Amino acid sequence: MPVPLLDVNAQNLPLECEFKEAFERVLKSGQFILGPEIEHFEKQLATLLNVRHAISVSSGTDAILLALMALDIKAGDEVICPSFTFFATAGCIARTGATPVFVDSDPNSFNLNPQALIAKITQRTKVILPVHLFGQSVDLEPILRIAREHNLLVIEDAAQALGATYRDRSVGTFGAFGTFSFFPSKNLGGFGDSGLVSTNDNDLAEKAKLLRTHGSKPKYFHKVVGANFRMDPLQAALLAVKLPHYQSYSKKRRANADYYTNRLSALEGVQSGEMETVRRDPDQASEAKIILPSTSPDLGHIWNQYTLRVLGDGRRDQLKTHLTNLGIGTEIYYPVPLHQQECFAYLKSNHLDFPVANQLAREVLSIPIYPELSDEQKDEVIAGIGSFLN
Repeated sequence: MPVPLLDVNAQNLPLECEFKEAFERVLKSGQFILGPEIEHFEKQLATLLNVRHAISVSSGTDAILLALMALDIKAGDEVICPSFTFFATAGCIARTGATPVFVDSDPNSFNLNPQALIAKITQRTKVILPVHLFGQSVDLEPILRIAREHNLLVIEDAAQALGATYRDRSVGTFGAFGTFSFFPSKNLGGFGDSGLVSTNDNDLAEKAKLLRTHGSKPKYFHKVVGANFRMDPLQAALLAVKLPHYQSYSKKRRANADYYTNRLSALEGVQSGEMETVRRDPDQASEAKIILPSTSPDLGHIWNQYTLRVLGDGRRDQLKTHLTNLGIGTEIYYPVPLHQQECFAYLKSNHLDFPVANQLAREVLSIPIYPELSDEQKDEVIAGIGSFLN
């Protein structure tokens, strides 16, 4: 039985009639830039996140860029971010003229390691930009404490983590800004690119809205140089159709993750729990071939990805090929850490500063986790991994 990495039609087609009604409503309104559809969607997201301001934008990437611009990040500034993440995080920093400063990852959560932060702070550091990777919150308390101690701002890249929580509070609401993505593969997936900026600061919200429309207020009078970061009303209307189902989508993803963890951990050679435990125990380390993702009671995981670590040189790629041949979709998030990207060679990062990120790039493999997976499909994935281990 084929098991795709993601099946957007399995989620979208049951809502086809509602999507068509939303399209007809926008079509007949003639309001194709901003307007009531945008305002309605933003109010819904502000309620979901329990945040004062939810500002819709054109993509998750533009959300990061807009947040940086609103905080006046510019050439000569430094912004700290993880090396093991999607390119947009550091790409947006570079686009402002600022310098991305990379930090290694935590081996258990894959997120930015707070213990590695302080050594990266200089007089030019202005922002810490952690990423809530794969749908799980970064350990925010030490990051926020370090930011306060050094008078730094925090932007939370929550592109993969809408609805994830840190100690029962939504991520994206702790820093100066939170940024989100509605790319089709996300837990709340749209019909193209779109995103969101969140903040509890009234002044920052006004500045973000100003920058979202070329820095123009009133029209044709430009106080600052902004850009066109607007979400389309049609995108907002379609996303609003899916939003009432979002908690159900997240619940099903969590159930799928539990299903995988319970059954995969029963396979010989699969180690559940934390990677550091495996490293401390040579007997476990010699037996472990695959490490399952770890979670914490403090972190409300929404499982945008379910990511395995496949131990042994070349074994990850062998497993990927094996599953592909069985018709099972997988993806490597991410094969090249940012400190190794050609476009950032000018930073002259020391490869030895990122042992965990380097290792993750060699070992990680994500398997299907979308809400509509059947038990039969999950069993196919589990059987495929089991046949690789035997």
